[in-house]
Amino acid sequence: MKLKLGVLGLTLLAARTTNVANAWVPSKTTTTTPTKLFAAKQLTERQLQFWEDVEDGLNDVESFYNKEFNKDDSESATNNSIIQRIRDFATRASNGNVPPQDVIPGHQPSEEHVDGLTAKPFWDVVSEPQLFPWAAELEANANIIAQEFEDKLNRDGQMFASDSAWQNQVMGEGWSAVRLQRLGVWNMDNVKEFPKTYELLRKLNIPLAVRGVCFARQGPGSGVQPHSDGRNFILTSHLGLKVPTGSGGGGEGCWIQVGTERSTWEEGKLLTLDTSFEHSTGNPTQEERHVLIIDFWHPELTQAERAGLEFVYDLRNKFESGKIPFRKPRSLQQEEEGQGLAGLWKAITGGGDDDS
Repeated sequence: MKLKLGVLGLTLLAARTTNVANAWVPSKTTTTTPTKLFAAKQLTERQLQFWEDVEDGLNDVESFYNKEFNKDDSESATNNSIIQRIRDFATRASNGNVPPQDVIPGHQPSEEHVDGLTAKPFWDVVSEPQLFPWAAELEANANIIAQEFEDKLNRDGQMFASDSAWQNQVMGEGWSAVRLQRLGVWNMDNVKEFPKTYELLRKLNIPLAVRGVCFARQGPGSGVQPHSDGRNFILTSHLGLKVPTGSGGGGEGCWIQVGTERSTWEEGKLLTLDTSFEHSTGNPTQEERHVLIIDFWHPELTQAERAGLEFVYDLRNKFESGKIPFRKPRSLQQEEEGQGLAGLWKAITGGGDDDS
């Protein structure tokens, strides 16, 4: 069975990030001309509230960055918004539009995608320092991470725990992880076990995105079934820590397939993929495979676009965790107000016209 993940519904796992949003804090007022993002009658009241809050937040993001770039807010009403691609993303996600049909074999973006981003199965991040200025230094210090990880594993052979039963449906019983960062928040209980890794990652200023950072284990004789995460605006690097080869050097070793291309990991090296391509892995050896997984923003996103996406996923996390109280969506309030006394009666009784 092939799976596609990543639809931005309020029932799936949320994502929360803070890297770029640290430069911008949502205000209580909206200064940019609002743009309708959703088709109201297709959504529940809670979903309407969510997307109205998304709209308000994106307006605030745009207003903040317009000021950063000395651009008047009124220009956004006549020209393309500086975050137009994020507004388009929100419109697609809220309306549940059909995902794009990409001509690249194996590429399976969901409606949760950003237009115009370069898509390819694998990226050579070390050879493109202008796009990934942190990659070469991370590889140069890979031994620090590998040694700290090995020391911890020797002290606690049971440190890996399955993410969840849902995760196992996708990743398989042989895959498990130790989360260092998730939903934009560092897990300090885990981080204190890997202080050198934590400090190195923070020092490199990697533009971490959505799913975060984790050590991942693939058990012997196991694999991850083909699936797509759908989000084309995130790239994922795997830093090889322990990568077993085939028995006696002649058997098949660990592998990863992304789209139509197959590769493997190297210890101390980064392997970077776009998980909006269908991808799968295998470990046919008799030993465990260990990597450090780092999710980061696609380099072709602007700072304003990153901030917009960070706001959407942070808000989604707050909605799903119950931190945002329910309120009547403005669109429904306006609809009821426009119906006068009849609308007031319907709001009070929750019913329709009394024909008796």
